[in-house]
Amino acid sequence: MDSSSSSGAGLGSVDPQLQHFIEVETQKQRFQQLVHQMTELCWEKCMDKPGPKLDSRAEACFVNCVERFIDTSQFILNRLEQTQKSKPVFSESLSD
Repeated sequence: MDSSSSSGAGLGSVDPQLQHFIEVETQKQRFQQLVHQMTELCWEKCMDKPGPKLDSRAEACFVNCVERFIDTSQFILNRLEQTQKSKPVFSESLSD
């Protein structure tokens, strides 16, 4: 238990502004990764033959693909939040 409390003290000594900056940059990186994944997935799914203009079928496909990607990502985040909320109760019972 001493090692966990000493590592916790180490985290507490981090400059709050630096910690906030790191959290913001981590969120930006995650967002950029999601945009990259979505772009790659939807491009492969909807773009048959690139041309000077986007036809209405491809445009509708992109809109639908992006909406489904966002819905799926939100569903997964909600599920992970629920799992995280229920997890501490389970881990506390294991430590006894």
